[in-house]
Amino acid sequence: MNRSRLENYAKLIVKSGLNVQNGQEVLIQCGLDQPDFVAMVTEECYKAGAKRVTVKWSYQPVARMHYLYRSPETLSEFTDIERAEWQNRVDKLTCLLWLDSDDPDGLAGTDSAKIAAANMARFPSIKPFRDAMENRYQWCIAAVPGKMWAKKIFPELSEEEGIERLWQAILDCSRVTDDPIGEWNAHNKNLAMRCKFLNDYRFDRLEYRSSNGTDFVVGLNPEGIFCGGGETTLGKNIYFNPNIPSEEVFTSPMRGRAEGKVVATKPLSYQGKLIENFWIEFRNGRAVKVGAEKNQDVLEKMIEMDEGAACLGEVALIAYNSPINNTGILFYNTLFDENASCHLALGRGFNNCLEGYENYTNEECEKKGINSSMIHVDFMIGSKDLSIVGITADGRRVQVFKDGNWAF
Repeated sequence: MNRSRLENYAKLIVKSGLNVQNGQEVLIQCGLDQPDFVAMVTEECYKAGAKRVTVKWSYQPVARMHYLYRSPETLSEFTDIERAEWQNRVDKLTCLLWLDSDDPDGLAGTDSAKIAAANMARFPSIKPFRDAMENRYQWCIAAVPGKMWAKKIFPELSEEEGIERLWQAILDCSRVTDDPIGEWNAHNKNLAMRCKFLNDYRFDRLEYRSSNGTDFVVGLNPEGIFCGGGETTLGKNIYFNPNIPSEEVFTSPMRGRAEGKVVATKPLSYQGKLIENFWIEFRNGRAVKVGAEKNQDVLEKMIEMDEGAACLGEVALIAYNSPINNTGILFYNTLFDENASCHLALGRGFNNCLEGYENYTNEECEKKGINSSMIHVDFMIGSKDLSIVGITADGRRVQVFKDGNWAF
């Protein structure tokens, strides 16, 4: 891959993604797949003024061994070292960058129930730290090619050719041109325009219809707002882009208001396992029935993770005619596939989707209808013929999506 283009990608991640400020600390979480690019990003962080950059490496095959051989008790343990690391992040509001390159099937063969139980046991210890940082620090998820991920997408290519092809797709979808920062500024303005249109209507609910079987209505929060593109931290008011790429305009719906059936249009990679050809049925705001051709047990365990796991935390609108969908590539990766077309998310909602959220505590946001959960899992429901109608409190119907794309 052309080095100058990779340098532009690294600058985009640091300057527009994280927007690292002078004197800040940065934590990079990544696999072993692209160490040269990690070094490139690290240098860009220092050039932006970072005081310290810490790289935390991981290796999915080793993680798989932990899940296979460690006892449920040791998997559930929250160690003193972990507690100190989380407290340090809270104290310093460390910028977090996650460079994803995992194999979508990398944890195949492990015990889903064992992993779920361990995560559930650890969550009460992690939640206070996460809540203390909510909306107060910069974070960004981006991607680099992994050899097994590339092989999953391009099985007909050699390892080298597959990685090169995946690099090309990642950079194209992330709008890495000669001026990627300028591209992202223009893109964010377009997303802001769409947010304004939706927010001006103050829709009470959205109605989804598709020939694949999706027949669904989700209620919106009366104090909710649609967001998209960049976000601004509380306190220091630092603007950053949490997802690269991102095509979505999203909100957190009203907990308890979701009825009907949604049919997924792309596979979901969850905890290293692929859930394929699945659907979810909602009643009174909760997922009450699911079906899948592959790994249905993983889907069932997912919605049982905690009380909020079966409820929706996000409604996201993305044109079917999106740059990511137009690649014709099924990425088997949520960061990309969720931005290919419309999606929903089970689990945790976003406080900043409430108007005036900065004046509320986490508990107050929950009382106002923002769902709380240890998970936040996006799954895709966008299709070529998807219709979405916004319905106001007084019954006015406005076409928001027609034939899978924006109607305005």
